[in-house]
Amino acid sequence: MDEITVEAVIDNLERVTVFVDSRLEALDCPADAQFQIEVAMEELFTNIANYAYAPGTGSVTVRAEGEPRAIALTFIDSGVPYDPLAKEDPDLTLSLEERPIGGLGVYMARQCMDEMIYRREDGRNVTTIRKKWESE
Repeated sequence: MDEITVEAVIDNLERVTVFVDSRLEALDCPADAQFQIEVAMEELFTNIANYAYAPGTGSVTVRAEGEPRAIALTFIDSGVPYDPLAKEDPDLTLSLEERPIGGLGVYMARQCMDEMIYRREDGRNVTTIRKKWESE
């Protein structure tokens, strides 16, 4: 298990991406799975950076646990309680004009991953995403 703790600001997204990508490369993750993981990781990190501590800032820890052909990424922050699984999926049958703004990113993240788990633990948001892949 490896982890990185950074200030939860958009400027640190690249640092977190480099951290995650290095773990994926060490696990021989195929490009299509890596892209899906990056989409979910970016969405979760961006939500924490934009909303967890607003209007202030705080930290976020991203923990990577790899195993053969799979990875689990856990995002831990002490911001306001937010369960990304509590929100209903957007109605994709509505036209763009009819859809409310927001909510599509978390939906996309959930669709890209095999599993997403949220819990509130010791005053912290703990969100874990898991992705498995086949060998190339």
